[in-house]
Amino acid sequence: MKGKVKPLLTQGKLPRHIIVIMDGNGRWAKRKGLDRISGHKEGMKSVKSLIKASRQLGIKAVTLYAFSAQNWKRPQIEVEALMQLLKEYLVKEGNRLVEREIKLNAIGRLWELPSDVYEVLSKTIEKTKSCKEMTLTLALSYGGREELIDAVKRIISQGISPEDLNEGNFSQFLYTSDLPEPDLLIRTSGEIRLSNFLLWQLAYTEIYVTKTLWPDFRKRHLIRALLNYQNRERRFGLTSDQIIRREIS
Repeated sequence: MKGKVKPLLTQGKLPRHIIVIMDGNGRWAKRKGLDRISGHKEGMKSVKSLIKASRQLGIKAVTLYAFSAQNWKRPQIEVEALMQLLKEYLVKEGNRLVEREIKLNAIGRLWELPSDVYEVLSKTIEKTKSCKEMTLTLALSYGGREELIDAVKRIISQGISPEDLNEGNFSQFLYTSDLPEPDLLIRTSGEIRLSNFLLWQLAYTEIYVTKTLWPDFRKRHLIRALLNYQNRERRFGLTSDQIIRREIS
């Protein structure tokens, strides 16, 4: 399959921005009789594989749901392990991101991160700020409802009146104001829910769910998702006939 599916992808129909909910680390570990932290460690291999494959295929933006605002409620030992894995990834992969021309971005309540993690994150973002081929965004201490609340607070603090508020300028107050609209959401492990992720941004995003657990996710799984995406008709509330007429004109 590795040698057969890539040529089938239509370059002009690739999603510009892919969102990934990386789910299934715990279940993967449980099935193998391992602890949850082992599942998270294995999941880091999938992160590297996805980023490398996305860059090779020409995807311009990838956003990963790395740590939710609700994940702070998990056992302390697991939270600490996740923070350590994040820190190690940033330290080890920073130069590689630069080599691949991948700009690192982060969204969420970043001030809630441990100071040492925040420091390494900030340095890596600074190191990659001039990279232009792809943007990798990590959602950290992120919650969709929390993002909307933070956006409203910023709007109020700037004195914007209700009459002057619309979809366009509201989006400017979101964490993702510098990112393109998401085209494709990939969720692993078979769960069918948004898990409080990018609630505003995902309004018209195509959703692809795979039963593959995140630690098993590799390039071939990404290509399957992309092929599925390319076979869909994105209408944004219009009819098929309207879409055809618009493309012709």
